[in-house]
Amino acid sequence: MILLVRNRVKHIDHWKRVFDEQEGAGMAAGLSVRHVWRSADKTDEVFFILGVEDRAMAEAYMATPEAAAVGEEAGAIDGEYWFLEDFSATKEG
Repeated sequence: MILLVRNRVKHIDHWKRVFDEQEGAGMAAGLSVRHVWRSADKTDEVFFILGVEDRAMAEAYMATPEAAAVGEEAGAIDGEYWFLEDFSATKEG
């Protein structure tokens, strides 16, 4: 399972610095950074994919005041996220 996230941020360089500093907290919640992109068209928009070991643990972490404080410190204006499962299994005969 992965977690796909989109954030609109105040200052992308500041957001990235805080994001990188917080990787250990996410790892403790069973999240691992897979990819990070910034929009080619909107300089205030970022997308990232996190690997998810345990959805319940990830959701619990994301609901904490500490996680909200990190978003605020990073300058996140808004965002949304989706838990996604692999659906690319091959068809059987």
